[in-house]
Amino acid sequence: MKAQITLTPAEAKRLIARALLQHPQIKRALKSGVIVLNLGSTNAYLAEELLGRDIEKERFVAGLIDFNGTCVVPKRERISSFVLREGRVVDENPEDMTRIMGPDDVFVKGANAVDSAGAAWVMLASETGGTLGRVLGTLMARGVPILIPVGLEKYVPTLLDLAATKTGIHQIELSTGSAVGLMPLPGEIFSEIEAFKLMGDVEVYIVGAGGIGGGEGSYTFMLEGDESVVKDIFDRVEKIRGEKNLGSVRGSCGSCTYTCPERK
Repeated sequence: MKAQITLTPAEAKRLIARALLQHPQIKRALKSGVIVLNLGSTNAYLAEELLGRDIEKERFVAGLIDFNGTCVVPKRERISSFVLREGRVVDENPEDMTRIMGPDDVFVKGANAVDSAGAAWVMLASETGGTLGRVLGTLMARGVPILIPVGLEKYVPTLLDLAATKTGIHQIELSTGSAVGLMPLPGEIFSEIEAFKLMGDVEVYIVGAGGIGGGEGSYTFMLEGDESVVKDIFDRVEKIRGEKNLGSVRGSCGSCTYTCPERK
């Protein structure tokens, strides 16, 4: 059987979050390990699925891109990252937890881009690299699995390794928003494609992208598989149809400490 499914970016984030509950690393860590869930728009949906309740998803974000460009949610306006130990939220510092995590745990971090080589990249508005700059070496040294939930809306049709050497906060002279650097993020990318495949034994094909009238950033997929499997996935997708787009939380530019080079 074949089914055609179009997802807006918000619907895709919910799909990815719900499918991740079936991911082997997430299931293992929920039972007997640690999950560090970092701030991010897709991770906000995963937070709701893991916690079983709604949160202010717009505040479970650090860096963002909205209609005004790149920006950073002020720290006082953010919800803190979550640490779950054996499925329960614990009052532990996420960065401190990385020093004791191992292969049975999982560090969940979103990305700003996935390039044509399948590499994930993160924008850095902090001059010290933010959370990722402080913990990536520790995670890699300890062999902690890194899971990267990221929608296909963030796919870029080029390699970013060269761009990463050209950009940087102090290299940018004009910017629509905060200037950033780029950092590669090693780990397992989990997009809509991986979500569909984890939900059932199906082949997934991308047949279109983009839209208007609220469908901007959408992707259209075709799924093929056994009738019962395809129908089950289609029914599950129907339950997330109409997921609302996230708004953005911005602070006062006058009190912001990030760099926004502007035309004089």
